[in-house]
Amino acid sequence: MSFPRLFPLLQKILAVLTLAAMAAGCSTITPPDSVLAVPAPPQKYAAIVVDGRSGKQLFEVNSTAQRYPASLTKMMTLYLLFEAMETGRVTKETQIPVSDHAASQPPTKMRFRRGETIDVDSAIRAIVVKSANDVAVAVGEYLGGSEDQFAAMMTSKARQLGMSSTTFRNASGLPDDGQMTTAHDMAVLGMSLQRRFPQHFHYFSESDFMFRGRLVRGHNDMLGRVRGVNGIKTGYIRASGFNIVTSYDADGRQLIVVVMGADSARQRNDHVEALIQRSLSPTMADTKTRLMFAEQQ
Repeated sequence: MSFPRLFPLLQKILAVLTLAAMAAGCSTITPPDSVLAVPAPPQKYAAIVVDGRSGKQLFEVNSTAQRYPASLTKMMTLYLLFEAMETGRVTKETQIPVSDHAASQPPTKMRFRRGETIDVDSAIRAIVVKSANDVAVAVGEYLGGSEDQFAAMMTSKARQLGMSSTTFRNASGLPDDGQMTTAHDMAVLGMSLQRRFPQHFHYFSESDFMFRGRLVRGHNDMLGRVRGVNGIKTGYIRASGFNIVTSYDADGRQLIVVVMGADSARQRNDHVEALIQRSLSPTMADTKTRLMFAEQQ
């Protein structure tokens, strides 16, 4: 469809989303300085901002619409690994074996060979920083007996946490038509990780780590970009677009920001920064936010 034909449709969609924002408590459409550029087509974009202390919703668009989580899935993989550490089932030194199935996962990965092992501490860093699919699957197999059984454990835990619209099918977030979530549920998971495992949350603020003598760098560019951002996880598959859950903690304010379905990491990060600024500004918090969709050729 050509852009001239698509533009009237986007105007209609924008009108609907504006009404939805009004219903969610974002007040009257006003001046240009309250405009947020939405970095994705409407069928992919979803976002929510939640006050990390009170749980109050500060902003949302499409936050209960079904979306693909991509590597945000690994937040639940880590939640269950942290639980296993808490119960004493594993320690930071426990060696996790890498199976043929785990080693065969597509990138991003650490490129283990069958029969190799990785200690739990390094596994956490590999999942957080590198978003390593092979390591996530190895963790799932170790804790669940098989990746399928682990996915069932992940979904069960999601229900316990109140994530009623989430179904997990694997430990990594690699494409699966049945693996779905919502921006709202990802915010719940982000807050749950902070509250349940404060002693482990520091892992999410790491942007690199040393493994077997080499420096492994991450790709969460929100770390160091905005003062107060201290994690947590990015994600991308073609079907989902660029996703992120971001934690902000500074000057007595805590936020969880979820953006899903952006067209690029840069646009996603720009949008997260704009949502943080909006949520921290007393004047912006009291005005309505108008959403402007990027042109989709």
